[in-house]
Amino acid sequence: MNVIFFDIDGTLVTEDSRMIIPDSTIKAVRMTRERGNLAFVNTGRTEFNVSREVRNIGFDGYICGCGTYIEYGGEVIFYKTQEQGFCRKIADICRECLVTPVYERREGYFFDDSAVYNSKLDYFRKIFVKSGVRDDRQPEDSDFGFDKFVIWRNEKSDMKKFNSEIGKYFDIIDRGDDFFEMVPLGFSKSTAIETVLEKFSISPENTFAIGDSMNDLPMLRAVKHSIAMGGAERIYPYVLYITTPIEEDGIYNALEHFGLI
Repeated sequence: MNVIFFDIDGTLVTEDSRMIIPDSTIKAVRMTRERGNLAFVNTGRTEFNVSREVRNIGFDGYICGCGTYIEYGGEVIFYKTQEQGFCRKIADICRECLVTPVYERREGYFFDDSAVYNSKLDYFRKIFVKSGVRDDRQPEDSDFGFDKFVIWRNEKSDMKKFNSEIGKYFDIIDRGDDFFEMVPLGFSKSTAIETVLEKFSISPENTFAIGDSMNDLPMLRAVKHSIAMGGAERIYPYVLYITTPIEEDGIYNALEHFGLI
């Protein structure tokens, strides 16, 4: 039995406002499962933000929040969130450093209207509201807390202080274009893969992963067969195989190349 791990944005779904899932991708995932292989989503998104369209493809399990949440067969087998007092401390640091955060938790997002405004956030909030996600939750709320978080850097952001303080507790991943992702130390797309392999007694030789961005590197390095989507040039040096772009049957062609369908 083989296991394949799929990123979402830019891999399963186009990373733009169209959010297209090619028919060939749906067909490929279903075909490989019919052959007895396991298919897992492995994403930086928290669990609530895995869309119905992605779930309808049909996966055996979901790794979310960069390894802070693992679900298999509809059951949660692992979940790690952060203590509220610590979360408030992090929110204070973000305000002091003049960055623009979004705090991500399994069941929703928290924004911070007291933080420095960044126009790049407007696009995301508009998408969230359109999809029914609340955008009024704040760090002062009684239920505030998060599993991981992201920030935008601004012109006056104190990134030296931010890196020094936040780096004590989180891996800071530069996603480009002044956008950074913070994942709790000790957690990644890689650590979750280790949990899955142990649970199903799968040999590392039978592991595959497909991604398109720098935050996929832990996942790609954790498997025997690493695959980059066509057009994801930044990760080309780190992978075994480069498939075609997402809208040129990238997933289907990758699984076919390795004899998984």
